[in-house]
Amino acid sequence: MAINIQESTFLPLQEKIVSNNKIARAIELIVLSLLVSMLVYRVVSLKDQHHYLPWLLAFLCESWFTFIWILSMCTKWNQCYTITYPERLLERVNESEYPEVDIFVTTADPILEPCIITMNTVLSLLAVDYPTNKLALYLSDDACSPLTFYSLVETTKFAKLWVPFCKKYNIQVRAPFRYFTSNSTSLDHDSLEFRNEHKKMKNEYDYLYKKIEVAAQRPFTCDDPNSDFSVFCDVNRSDHPAIIKVVSENTELPYIIYISREKNPKHDQHYKAGAMNVLARVSGVMTNAPLMLNVDCDMYANNPQVFLHAMCVVFGYKNDQDCGFVQFPQAFYNGLKDDPFGNQLANFYYIMNGLSAIQGIFYGGSNCFHRRKVIYGLSPNDIKNTENIRNEDLHKVFGKSFELRDSAAQILSGSNPNIDQKSPSCFIEAAIDVASCSYEYGTQWGKKVGWLYGSTTEDMLTGLNIHGRGWKSVLCSPYPPPFLGCAPSTYPSSLAQQKRWATGLLEVLFTDKNPLLLTMKGNLWFRQALAYHWICLWGARSIPEICYAFLPTYCIITGSHFLPKVNEQAFIIPVGIFVIYNVYVLWEIKRLGVSLRMWWNLQRMGRVTAVTAWFFGFLSVVLKLIGLSKIAFEVTKKEHKPNNGDGVSDHCDKNASRFTFDKSPMIMVGVVILLVNMTALLNGVLKLLKVDHNDIWTELLGLGLGEMFCSMWLLLCFWEFLKGLFGNGKYRIPSSIIWKSGVLALFFVRICRRSSQPI
Repeated sequence: MAINIQESTFLPLQEKIVSNNKIARAIELIVLSLLVSMLVYRVVSLKDQHHYLPWLLAFLCESWFTFIWILSMCTKWNQCYTITYPERLLERVNESEYPEVDIFVTTADPILEPCIITMNTVLSLLAVDYPTNKLALYLSDDACSPLTFYSLVETTKFAKLWVPFCKKYNIQVRAPFRYFTSNSTSLDHDSLEFRNEHKKMKNEYDYLYKKIEVAAQRPFTCDDPNSDFSVFCDVNRSDHPAIIKVVSENTELPYIIYISREKNPKHDQHYKAGAMNVLARVSGVMTNAPLMLNVDCDMYANNPQVFLHAMCVVFGYKNDQDCGFVQFPQAFYNGLKDDPFGNQLANFYYIMNGLSAIQGIFYGGSNCFHRRKVIYGLSPNDIKNTENIRNEDLHKVFGKSFELRDSAAQILSGSNPNIDQKSPSCFIEAAIDVASCSYEYGTQWGKKVGWLYGSTTEDMLTGLNIHGRGWKSVLCSPYPPPFLGCAPSTYPSSLAQQKRWATGLLEVLFTDKNPLLLTMKGNLWFRQALAYHWICLWGARSIPEICYAFLPTYCIITGSHFLPKVNEQAFIIPVGIFVIYNVYVLWEIKRLGVSLRMWWNLQRMGRVTAVTAWFFGFLSVVLKLIGLSKIAFEVTKKEHKPNNGDGVSDHCDKNASRFTFDKSPMIMVGVVILLVNMTALLNGVLKLLKVDHNDIWTELLGLGLGEMFCSMWLLLCFWEFLKGLFGNGKYRIPSSIIWKSGVLALFFVRICRRSSQPI
């Protein structure tokens, strides 16, 4: 329960609103009862079956679906959301009382993540409505790219004009590439002064854009040994010393620091988790703010008051335990109409609100305000004083750096975290020390402190650890959306993202932070553990999904069945599940104000993604566990289309939502499922053509209407794959994939035919 720190006569800074969820609960219970009824029917009727294999396989798959449904129900059972009131904060809390915030922006590849996107994110964060002297922005460049550093330096020059302009005219969209568009409302101010300044800003941004674009097309030279770029000479992105540059200590802007951590092939870099821990250590040495905001390079601050909304939560809870971290949702500015690839997370709305009613939202890896003391491993019931913290303990936990240990002691004891009010440039040497590859050896970084290692989804593992120590989290969803990011705009990039998620989430279950273990040994709530299992089992869901997709074809070809026949009363059970579930999901989606087409896209992509990307994520974890391969972190490509002022966007491009295909083996399973279901349907039609017209109904019953309908439904779900078989260019599935899938499909059909022959 939220407890306001002010007197009872004041209105709260934030409120947790509980919504009525009775209708949804009733429908979910009906679906659950039908699922259980189906399982009971299978057990009771097993002895009457001539073909045990499809019946047993269907029972196992449906048992899994029932289990997943129960996890989903438990997560969504209660619905609540948090409302914040920044105007009350401004009236009640003096700016001098606001806590300092260290901002972390991470980028890993200037090609896959274009610098202009990263720089717009930086500009939007520098211009937020928050005291400048209480902010420090750290840009982590895991590619050690001189282009990224050059872009940051040039962006800082532009920021000295952009930030005052935004605050002077209260500009709402503070990422220039979104502000300077043909449909922008930037000219709401009618004054001549504003129009002149607006034109100047537009010209300056165009100049910045061109400089970065030109720089990206030519190699960087570092002939001058005194140049800031000399450290990038002959640098190997996977083997180089730490580079830390204080780009700005100007009082007009927050501190701006560039970081490229040390890399060495002999040392495990731990992907993004390793970069985040370096950021935590370097910032701990340089500025040591009690709050940390981490943002992906493509997630710009869309709401200039986002920091104030976060402070409403921070100040709105008397008990810190109720606010271990504040997570803002991920939304997208380039989302294609009706979400054809199913990657815009619209169907997670009720899951997120359900989590808000338990122990709190998952940590999403971006758009999150962390308390530094929580990241440093403090538990809610820990009370530590500086005098009681032994230097030996700090050494074992945080490492050999005296500066870092002193700053950590200040954070853990709750004393003033400022480091002698010195500028960050005074700590360059100490910062380089804590950014080295070997610094973490013999410490608790990545184990109990910082972002945890052991999964490519370091966010989920770290958030799970925080909840396991007893902290709660808060989901804050103000309007307009606080952050907007770049969603994958092609099917291959969406596949890669989904595979990475499925891989990392499943890895979490094989660590010492397994949700059930943290429930038994830690302070993770049981329902919160079930919610973690719901999301971490994405990869494992692919196996029953694939088996269930092949069942109709097997039954049609062999003349068996896995569903009740039409003349059986039990036939109403699967029909009821199918109809009620789809109507329920449609009702949920329509409550969010989205289209019927999006509902269908989410439904079909739920099947497609499970048997393609999630399946390969599952395989990756299995191969890792048996020691045959290692999991690599794949950066999702960020698409950036320059604004030409013509107003043309992906929403207007009729080809933007079309599926493109590459030679990724992930799509092969989908093609095989499509081919075998087409074969089964053709097989069923040929059987019907051979029978007498008067016996057609009897033959239909023998074929199994349920199985035929399932094959037709799967054909609709994989319709884009069917179009890909006959497409052209990038819209065509590569011939090598088609041939390999065809061989596997023929092999499956052959096995089905042989199994149907009498021995």
